[in-house]
Parts: sequence; C-alpha cells; structure tokens
Amino acid sequence: MKTVKISLNSIDKVKSFVNTITRYDYDFDLVSGRYVIDAKSIMGIFSLDLSRPIDLNIHAEGIDNGASDILEVLKPYIVE
Repeated sequence: MKTVKISLNSIDKVKSFVNTITRYDYDFDLVSGRYVIDAKSIMGIFSLDLSRPIDLNIHAEGIDNGASDILEVLKPYIVE
C-alpha cells in the first residue's frame, strides 16, 4: 500500500480524478480524519472536507516497482 496526499479543491478536479482512477483495478481509499471512503465514488468524495489535502491510500502490489505509472497519472492531484 502507498499513501500520498492529494488536493481535490474543485468539482472539475474531482470528476477528472475519479475518471482517472477508475481505469485501474486497484482499490483506492480516501482518508480524511476518521472517515475512509472509496475514492472511486464521486458521492463519497463530496461528503469529505475538500478544503484541505486528504490522504489517498493506493492498494496495489509493487507500487514502488512496477505500478509507478499510477503515481505518474496522479501527479496533477498530489501535493507535497
């Protein structure tokens, strides 16, 4: 599992983010405080506080080795 901080501070960003990650068979969770929701759920994302960066948990084997293409397509959303 890999965790990165992302920012989804606009409706268009949320829509493009969900469209991007639904292409992958991996599980993605968004964690905001004590809430954990499926990152592929637009309704779930809008139930979170999007004014601050949130944690994205990527449940993929070998994310540091072969699955780094996921991190590449998520670059527009990742915050340091």
